[in-house]
Amino acid sequence: MHHEAQEISGGSAEERRLFDALAAFIDSGDESDAGFDQHARALFAYQYAHNEPYRRFCTARGVTPDRVTHWSQIPAAPAAAFKAFDLTCTPPEQTARVFRSSGTTGRPSSRHYLSATALELYDRSLRAGFARFVLPDGARLPIWALVPPPETAPESSLSHMLGSLMAQDPDLDHRFFWSDHGPDIPGLAGALAGVREPLILFGTAFAWLLFFDGQDGRFALPEGTRVLETGGFKGRTREIPREELYALFTERLGVPPARCLAEYGMCELCSQFYDLPPSSTGSGQETRRKQGPPWIRTRVVDPRTGEECPPGVPGVLCHYDLANLNSVLAVATEDLGVRAGDGFELLGRVPGAELRGCSLTAEEWHARA
Repeated sequence: MHHEAQEISGGSAEERRLFDALAAFIDSGDESDAGFDQHARALFAYQYAHNEPYRRFCTARGVTPDRVTHWSQIPAAPAAAFKAFDLTCTPPEQTARVFRSSGTTGRPSSRHYLSATALELYDRSLRAGFARFVLPDGARLPIWALVPPPETAPESSLSHMLGSLMAQDPDLDHRFFWSDHGPDIPGLAGALAGVREPLILFGTAFAWLLFFDGQDGRFALPEGTRVLETGGFKGRTREIPREELYALFTERLGVPPARCLAEYGMCELCSQFYDLPPSSTGSGQETRRKQGPPWIRTRVVDPRTGEECPPGVPGVLCHYDLANLNSVLAVATEDLGVRAGDGFELLGRVPGAELRGCSLTAEEWHARA
């Protein structure tokens, strides 16, 4: 096994060929199932060959690359497996970055290893997805973030995401509003008072709640400003319904509902989903659906049968992300959702998800290859 790992680390030519093909697919905007299927099966073959824990999982299920005729047949690794196993095609000590989930205190966190090439593809994916959903008008806007900067949170995929987006356009007035004590509420409030040009405001749901609780200012931010929220409240000491939070974006910041978006990402994925805003003709109360870029697909699966759920029937969300170059492209989440048009609605966590996810590991992940 050790010898095989050393061979893998030296096989950068194969990894680079995959990168070139996947990067070109991301840049192309190809939305066809045929194009996605071609790249997904090639990536699955690479990960099956070089990711030993995942190969064992697939073998236990009787699935090998030569038996897969469509991307939907690729086994989805449970998200809990990222906590128990090193799901990487490159030896962990040779990877360029590891992202860890924020997780519940006292419980193990997910570990997502990225090689240097995989990190390059990650940046390619996140920037293209952000442009597609947040900047479809091609605007160049500074980002102000209620998020720790990457240098203080090197294992946070969210901090890396914001740092990467800022680095893409370094001439703009990007800022992190963060201190040793958490979100810099006074700093952001003071800076917003002087804003004259549109910008992007990005923060977690809890950081935004702290902002609104911590000062009573009302702002009329310039037209074209966008607000992004991510992460939910995750059992924090205080939370409010999502509808109330989004109403505050409009009431206190002056940003219309159509410019208030949610970003949904996972430590285990290299691409992100965004909530499509309510229609301009709607009431603003309709359920928002989440959508990802063409290089990530989602199946809503019946956990008992593994079969696709019919439209309108809830199931477990399984994401297939072509940007997951170094780990596994197919991830079965612990989230419950329902198909909604060309996206999905997130319904919450699967009851007992942590226990169910871990129970999959004992037999399938330790099966002999």
